[in-house]
This record gives sequence, C-alpha cells and structure tokens, in this order.
Amino acid sequence: MKRFHYLSVALILIITAALIQNPYTTAYVSTMKFEDVSAVKQPDELYQTIAAKVKDYEKPAQDAQIHTVWKATPGYNGLTIDIDESYEKMKKIGKFDEKQIVFKQVKPKVHLSDLPPAPIYRGHPDKTMVSFLINVAWGNEYLPSMLEVLDKHGVKATFFLEGRWAKENPALVKTIKEAGHEIGNHSYSHPDMARITTDQIRKQIGSTNEVIKEITGAAPVWFAPPSGSFRQDVITVADEFKMETVLWSVDTIDWQKPEPGVLVERVLKKVHNGAMILMHPTDSSSRSLETLIQSIKQKGYSFGSVSMLLDEERLPASN
Repeated sequence: MKRFHYLSVALILIITAALIQNPYTTAYVSTMKFEDVSAVKQPDELYQTIAAKVKDYEKPAQDAQIHTVWKATPGYNGLTIDIDESYEKMKKIGKFDEKQIVFKQVKPKVHLSDLPPAPIYRGHPDKTMVSFLINVAWGNEYLPSMLEVLDKHGVKATFFLEGRWAKENPALVKTIKEAGHEIGNHSYSHPDMARITTDQIRKQIGSTNEVIKEITGAAPVWFAPPSGSFRQDVITVADEFKMETVLWSVDTIDWQKPEPGVLVERVLKKVHNGAMILMHPTDSSSRSLETLIQSIKQKGYSFGSVSMLLDEERLPASN
C-alpha cells in the first residue's frame, strides 16, 4: 500500500510540473496577470473621455491687478472639470453627458488683499453682477420705502453711513443691518477728505468705525469718501484700518432730483459687468428703485453687496 501511495504522489508531481512548464499554461497565466494589472492602472473609456474634455471647458483664473484706469481690480476664479466627481455621476448612466459635468473653481494666485493700497471703482469685468452703493448722511424719510423695495426683489446693497448720522439714528442703522445689507464707512462729518490733514482723516474714519461697531457689533471693511474726493493719504489711512476705499463706476446723480425715467435711462446706458452704482436716499432714487432693479435684471445682471461683488467666486451663469 505504501508503494502505491508513493507512486500516486509521484504521478501527481509529474503532472503538476508538466502543467507549470507548459508554454500555453504560462502564456495564459501571464495574460491574466497583465489584464488584472491593466484594469487597475488604466481608467476605463468613460473616465478617459471626461479627462480629454477638460481643455474644452476650463477657464483660467484671473489675478487681481492694478488697472491703469480702474485701479484696484479683484481677481476672478478659474474653472475646470472635477474629473472624479463627474465620472461618479456619469458611470451611473454609462456614457458621457455634458449636463452631468461637475465643475470646480480654481483660485487666482494674486488677490485684492495682495495689492498695494489703491481705490476700487468696479468689480471684475467678467462678473455679471452689480452693486448699489447707497451713501447716507440724510434722507431718513426715504429709507423705509427703499428697504422695502430691496427686500421685495431680494437685493442686498451696501449702505455707506456717515458716522454722525449713524450716532443720531441707531434704530435705522439696526434696521439696515437686520435687513441683511452691508454697512460701510462714509466718514464722520462729510468733509472733503482730500483737503483735511492726515490726522483728521484718521479721526474721520476711526470715529465712524467706533460708532458703527457700537451699534452693529462689527466695524466696516469698506470706506467711501464723501463726493469721491480723496488723495493717496486717504487710501493709506483706510488701509491702516484694514479697509479698502470704494468709489463708483455708474452715478445716478439723484441729488439733482431727476424724474424716475431719466434716472433709470441714465443708469441703463452705463451699467456694465462689475458696476458699482452710486445713489442716495432721495425722492428720485426711491421712486426709481423698483424699475431700476427690474430693468437691470432684464439685462442679465444679478445684484450683490460690495463684498459679494468683489469676491473672487465665479457666478454659475458665467460657467
């Protein structure tokens, strides 16, 4: 029996050796190993298709810069395809579908905060958003109706408040803040900022910040010089307070008391991507505001506060 057992074991070993040394067996095993490795290393056809489409959809990020005319100009995010996320969505349907592309934004290398102190007149020229800059030193009677219209249309504006006015009207300041609007600094007593001393500039900005912070709990980050008058010292001092100096690119000239139709036409002729639209709480602006908002929206623009306008975030409609 033992002899038979030894013969059986020997026979099994001989057959096994023959199979291992068989060139066809070796080739088959090698092919299987290669296919397994390829499956791991090589993405499938759908993944490769998505990867190849990146160049068709990507848009480069644009750095913030000091423009020769428009001075400090914010950057704007670039756009590219998130290949992995897009693949996960498309593999469920088993084919490439443009509607299933998942985009991701790419930050620029230079930001507004990296630039030397300079005035800001507009947002990025590719951003289809505009902002209302509402300077307030008087006109209390028109603020409630303007706030009502802004709320009705879901528009967030930036109200630049004179410090003296804010101190005398804390309830209105809180109303503006609670409505979700942004609050900026418009000096304390509305002087010609280009003609006062550097120490006076510092006091005008600092005192207003203190008043607004006491009422709202936060100091402003944007400064709008009265009548747009400034010199470089104004920009530099605002920067010391970690504030940017904001002007405008479209003026309603509402202080001239134009009829609503005249005001609306004036703005619509000049509105553009990244526009900063200057107005005040006046009878003209109050009566024009609803038509102005509707007309600007019909032109394809969205609205946002100054912070929203100058943010690098790319708008979905711009993809």
